[in-house]
Amino acid sequence: MTTLNQLCLCYLLVVNLVGFTLYGIDKWQAEHGRWRIEERTLLLTAALGGAVGALVGMKVWNHKIRKLHFAIFVPLCVVVWGVLVALVARK
Repeated sequence: MTTLNQLCLCYLLVVNLVGFTLYGIDKWQAEHGRWRIEERTLLLTAALGGAVGALVGMKVWNHKIRKLHFAIFVPLCVVVWGVLVALVARK
């Protein structure tokens, strides 16, 4: 595995952990009436590679699953990132 591939893998691991954590924090904040993480931040995290973490966070915390734009956009990002990773890994 090349250094660039290792760097990309580390990036994806970190951004997915961040995505998962953000959904958990936002759910906790919602339940306790505190400040919320903006929806665009949550969606941006998925778009930037944290889609798997975001999707797992949505399922684990039962958070944002009824919002149509989350229910469509996050799984779409999972597919797009899956294809990108497969293409890069293939080379």
